[in-house]
Amino acid sequence: MAHAVTVVDVDAVPTAVVAAATTWREFPSLWKPLLDEVWACLRAGGITSGCRNIMLYKDAVPNVEVGVMLDRPCPLTGRVVASVLPAGRVARTVHYGSYADLGAAHRAVTDFCGAEGLSRNGVSWETYGPHHDDPAQVWTEITYQLA
Repeated sequence: MAHAVTVVDVDAVPTAVVAAATTWREFPSLWKPLLDEVWACLRAGGITSGCRNIMLYKDAVPNVEVGVMLDRPCPLTGRVVASVLPAGRVARTVHYGSYADLGAAHRAVTDFCGAEGLSRNGVSWETYGPHHDDPAQVWTEITYQLA
């Protein structure tokens, strides 16, 4: 699948997240409990839908923030804190299909940056579209912040 990559300027987007320092090996078993924690907090605050799930990778360690784009105020409790997807110039693509194939979308963006001489600052994130039982209807936006 070809992934068209664009370079755009983005505004900061408020998020509600749980932050963690992990390893790439541990992350696949960690992200869902963190996201469940965020959604439990949101439901307690009266939000049951409408917030896109996100995963922000702050570096290669990875230090991560797992949560949602917060589209309205909500009291945050426990380990759930307010944060932001950062503003700035980014390179991004949209992947349609199974999450198992997200690596190709990430490679498309990093390869594009290399070919265009664009430096990345180490911050990237994934924004997930609404859940759908048909993997062909699933979409994920892959974004890398440029230096």
